Amino acid sequence: MEEKKPNLVYQKNKKSGVVYVYEDSPYWVSRVKQSRSKRRCIGKIDPLTGNIVPTRGRRKSKPQVSEEEAPVENSMLSVVSRKFYGATYLLDSIGEKLGIVDDLKFCFPDDYKKILSLVYYLIMEDKNPLFRFEKWGAIHKHPHGKDIPSQRSSEVLASITADTQAEFFRRQGKRRIEKEYWAYDTTTISSYSETLLQVQYGKNKEGKRLPQIKLLLVFGEESRLPFYYRKLAGNTPDSKTVKNFLVELDVLGFHKVKTVMDRGFYSAENINGLYKEHIKFLIGAKISLTPVRQALAEKYDEIRSFEHYSPKHDVYGYTVPSEWNYEQERPYNPHFAPHFI
Repeated sequence: MEEKKPNLVYQKNKKSGVVYVYEDSPYWVSRVKQSRSKRRCIGKIDPLTGNIVPTRGRRKSKPQVSEEEAPVENSMLSVVSRKFYGATYLLDSIGEKLGIVDDLKFCFPDDYKKILSLVYYLIMEDKNPLFRFEKWGAIHKHPHGKDIPSQRSSEVLASITADTQAEFFRRQGKRRIEKEYWAYDTTTISSYSETLLQVQYGKNKEGKRLPQIKLLLVFGEESRLPFYYRKLAGNTPDSKTVKNFLVELDVLGFHKVKTVMDRGFYSAENINGLYKEHIKFLIGAKISLTPVRQALAEKYDEIRSFEHYSPKHDVYGYTVPSEWNYEQERPYNPHFAPHFI
């Protein structure tokens, strides 16, 4: 075995950025006819001077000292860390004020802190995947206070059932049902997924026909806070979503509801359904409809006058009372069918 003169090898730690210096001693092994090397860390590079600073050796025996010469050790250990608190304190305050923390704790008593931490991460990190939670959690204060591995986060999200989700919607909705109107709207999300059954061809808001999924959302008109959503097939027209929405409102226990919808939801079937459930509503309509055209024709020349102007909403308008021919289809009952003799 022949030894050669040692060389210096520089290696940078990717996490800390520290450049360590190793003493590399190559040698030749005649038995296997191959080169080998021994490497020993002798120090690290000082970023200011560029000199090699020796590092402390490991597993070195401590010199024996008498009890009188031994220094007094402090039993209190302190761990210094640097974390960001501001954004999470703000989210904590918002969650407590809106009752989100209490409702999550009621619906998910075992995992509500993990859910809050995941929500904080998704809000603050926007589009970053969940497997990067470990790095974020190490430098941010969050409710769970510990790392949530990617597999564990998937298990937590998968444990949210339809029943617990509905209970959370119900509790959040009852906090604001008496205070404001509910805005009801849908949006489309384009997708080329071949595994999601709800991805269907349909027209988006710009009128383009694309494979998409439709997301229904209900939120408070004044608070701008959502409390209900539902995924729908991409080819479902807006006018066909109201019927199912009214059924789910009844299941959630909401009866005295006030809703606001745009003209995409206008149809005779929807108007009749809203009247049937005794729900107060405000809905947009196309100006091509006969009742709308007749009402506009009477005030067309004077609608842009000061008496019809609303400075609060910066629009011109006026109110016209009208009648609606309410129709309701009743199921056929043979006991009440007419009998002829």
